[in-house]
Amino acid sequence: MDQTRRLVHQLSSSEEKIALFRSLFRGREDVYPRRFESRKTGKSAYAPACANEWVRGVCEKPRIKCAECPNRRFLPVTDDVIRWHLSGHDDAGQRFVAGVYPMLLDETSFFPAVDFDKSGWLEDSTAYIETCRGLSLSAARERSRSGRGGHVWLLFDEAVPAALARKVGSYILTETMERRPDIGFDSYDRFFPNQDTLPRGGFGNLIALPLQKHARGDGNSVFLDDQAVPHRDQWAFLSTVQRIGRAHLRGCRLHDCPSGQRNSGLAGRRDIAG
Repeated sequence: MDQTRRLVHQLSSSEEKIALFRSLFRGREDVYPRRFESRKTGKSAYAPACANEWVRGVCEKPRIKCAECPNRRFLPVTDDVIRWHLSGHDDAGQRFVAGVYPMLLDETSFFPAVDFDKSGWLEDSTAYIETCRGLSLSAARERSRSGRGGHVWLLFDEAVPAALARKVGSYILTETMERRPDIGFDSYDRFFPNQDTLPRGGFGNLIALPLQKHARGDGNSVFLDDQAVPHRDQWAFLSTVQRIGRAHLRGCRLHDCPSGQRNSGLAGRRDIAG
């Protein structure tokens, strides 16, 4: 662990936990996605948090998409937003789940994350992490909100081009498949970010932030050890996660793998992981 960083643990102050969280899971700061559930269908989705959402005469959802709305007033990421996410409710007492848009406006990203779904996700993610370790790349495995899959996060100490972030993830995936052809990787779904460039007027795909209160109560949205058991102290674990420097990436043979998935048949179909 970087000795200049203070060790945060479960008894640390909320301010220390929020500061650590924001230093690790960094994406766009000017806007964030918030999870909602449809009262009609009961299905959940995410939408950009907006001060004008459902304001009569101003918000015209769903006729006009948020990315195309001239009246949009997106809400930025603040310490309060992270506090609401970690505590599970906002100041109004409403359930609160936040995500992050990995791709910044300059088409860079502070991380790639890999989404694994289906029954084989634990074995596949374990093999992926083994490859990371072989390359001396620190990785953190999180069980997803649903509990039926997981995410492997590689956290950089600075924003790098999204194409490079994706190339890192693709390279590790390809190396793992060549090293372990026996497991097939049927559970692999997609990368975050899932694009090299930002869609015009859009945000790119999003990923749910970890450690949300209600999901944690179900044993989900938490980080796992090598035995797939949640770390007893999630904050102490996160304090030990090594950020990956750009210089270290130069040591990987990234030219061997394009930024997109080499095996296109593995490409996922969903834009949201939760």
